[in-house]
Amino acid sequence: MFTNKALLIEKIVASLDAELALLTQSARAAHEEATHEQSRAENKYDTRGLEASYLAKGQSRKIVETLAAREEFAAFQARKFGPEEAIDVGAVVELEGNGGTALYFIGPRAGGTEIVHQKQTIVVMTPQSPLGSQLVNRKQGDRLVLEIGRTRSEYRVARVW
Repeated sequence: MFTNKALLIEKIVASLDAELALLTQSARAAHEEATHEQSRAENKYDTRGLEASYLAKGQSRKIVETLAAREEFAAFQARKFGPEEAIDVGAVVELEGNGGTALYFIGPRAGGTEIVHQKQTIVVMTPQSPLGSQLVNRKQGDRLVLEIGRTRSEYRVARVW
């Protein structure tokens, strides 16, 4: 069981910092490509420069989203959840199902971010995700069924803290 959620959150912030560094580097490269002299259209069918500018714009949006997630996690004060408390943002949840277990941190943003904490992989999940929306308000011991496409999976909430 994790006794130090502050350390877990620090690792999430560090992961988001690393992602920001990569995104910033990629956005700069895309911007340079979009504005480079050789990217100027040679005819009406040449869209290299336009495509590079779309890429740079998309990467800039992703930087803004990741920065907001980083700031929110940096200010986040996680509390301990008891086994009888409903799952909400800030809870760490262990799910059993499909022959194994998985650990999730219900976070305010940055869904899909993976970190290793105490030799275990933990995935950040938001309440808006398909599984996250089914976990919120559940309690330890509850069972749930998740259907994605034609696949139906059954899980049990093994622990919440």
